[in-house]
Amino acid sequence: MRIYHAKDYADMSRKAANIVSAQVIMKPNCVLGLATGSTPIGLYKQLVEWFKKGDLDFSEVMTVNLDEYKGLSRENDQSYYYFMHQNLFDQVNIPVENTHLPNGMEPDSQKECKRYTELIQSLGGVDLQLLGIGHNGHIGFNEPGESFDKQVHCVDLTESTIEANKRFFASADDVPKQAYTMGIKTIMQAKKILIIASGEDKAEIVHKAFFGPITPQVPASVLQLHNDVTLVADEAALSSL
Repeated sequence: MRIYHAKDYADMSRKAANIVSAQVIMKPNCVLGLATGSTPIGLYKQLVEWFKKGDLDFSEVMTVNLDEYKGLSRENDQSYYYFMHQNLFDQVNIPVENTHLPNGMEPDSQKECKRYTELIQSLGGVDLQLLGIGHNGHIGFNEPGESFDKQVHCVDLTESTIEANKRFFASADDVPKQAYTMGIKTIMQAKKILIIASGEDKAEIVHKAFFGPITPQVPASVLQLHNDVTLVADEAALSSL
């Protein structure tokens, strides 16, 4: 595992965006695994900036997102489909047919998980998977205690995840209770993994995940077993190391 020490959130975003852009430049038709949440917003902003300067071309890039809430339509401003279009897809030259997310409106979980697993396989797998890390060590929506051998699956969101996400909704009752997510096995099949972390509130979990025992109780700890992982984190997130 490589660890890049960034000064602050802006520096972390730039350093991580450098790694993503290098992947796109080296392999213009690469498959990027993308993440949502507040941590990657600066990274996406940087990629958009470089695209607008003419430094990046997304015309052949394919993307697959980690997860999507079950039961939220694409038009809902809290869906990850909406998030990705706002923060990246609508601002660069990536063809919309090259972008893929789980379909949150598919009620048949088994059918959707099978479709998305087969889609990722049909693209030849993920070249570079971007991840954030939750306060409890979750990656995607793989919560503590989930087994490491799952592929795409439908999860019941934990109370702590619902609590963490309720600030984005009118009330806790409006937060979806389930989500489709790539499983740990799917994530670990990516050729390269880039994980980003920012803020003092992530310091303890960064220490546990990358310097503690490998356990399903800290899902991100499994990344210690991957042969090509890069962690880009700011000073605050690395303060416990």
